[in-house]
Amino acid sequence: MEKTNYTVNNETNTMVVNRAFDAPLSLVWQAWTEREILDMWWAPKPWKAVTKTMDFTPGGKWLYAMTGPQGEQHWAMVEYKEIVTAEYYTHENFFTDENGNRSTVVPGSSHWHVAFSPVGETTNVTVTITYDSAATMETMVNMGFKGGFAMAHENLDAYIQAQFKLRNKLKTSSMARVCTYLNFPGNTEEAMNFYKSVFKTEFNGKGIQRFEDIPQGEGYPPIADNIKKMVLHAELPTIGGHVLMATDAPKEMGFTLVQGNNMHISLEPDTRAEAKRLFDELSEGGKVTMPLADMFFGSYFGEFSDKYGINWMVNFIEKK
Repeated sequence: MEKTNYTVNNETNTMVVNRAFDAPLSLVWQAWTEREILDMWWAPKPWKAVTKTMDFTPGGKWLYAMTGPQGEQHWAMVEYKEIVTAEYYTHENFFTDENGNRSTVVPGSSHWHVAFSPVGETTNVTVTITYDSAATMETMVNMGFKGGFAMAHENLDAYIQAQFKLRNKLKTSSMARVCTYLNFPGNTEEAMNFYKSVFKTEFNGKGIQRFEDIPQGEGYPPIADNIKKMVLHAELPTIGGHVLMATDAPKEMGFTLVQGNNMHISLEPDTRAEAKRLFDELSEGGKVTMPLADMFFGSYFGEFSDKYGINWMVNFIEKK
């Protein structure tokens, strides 16, 4: 991901924020418009975004809190105005109380135009923010707004890219397989060693890979010390060719795990056409959380919950 660029026009109280994401348009649009993903990245660390309600439709509202490490909260409201899917949306943004009433402590509002444009395999996002006064813009700048977008994406990008690079390396053939993908809040190593003792098998590849194994000096941000020893990826054969895959999803990186969203059945078909067929047929009547698409981490990948509430991944890796 390239660095975020800012252009400020004090005469019109306007700020233009531009950033290029190394990901396809469908994935970037989803990251900006779905509450579960927004909660992962919207707040710069160590703060977290916590959504109370969200309705991404014209006239709909998003009420969320920026929650600090000591439990402090700053509430804000987004009121959506116009939405053209995968192209742009507009909204008004202002501070509120927890019930969505406009704040008298931090008055003022801003109007956002968020535009998405594909450029090859990357996506440009241009956010044009017009503040209702010079004082409102100055307040936001003083609160550290200009660094927020870039800070919020970096750890998640490193996690996704590194994890899928490891998976591609560990799968040495194009033979189809079914895996189960597990997410843990920090005890992956304990759990996977337990399964290892039961199935009496050995981890694939180099064994347990940790966040500190993420390559540095290649555009990746530094990994926080308390995360370095957590598990980035592990694969364990069980029986009948089945493989358990697992990772830590620490709260420090914006993840909130609950029973039901921490496990996926991961299908790895042997052809691209079969990947599409499985995705289309299994997701019919369900909820697609990540459309099937060519991803920046080198896979033809998608996620969804089927009509029975079961979580699935479809991941086609073409071996050269």
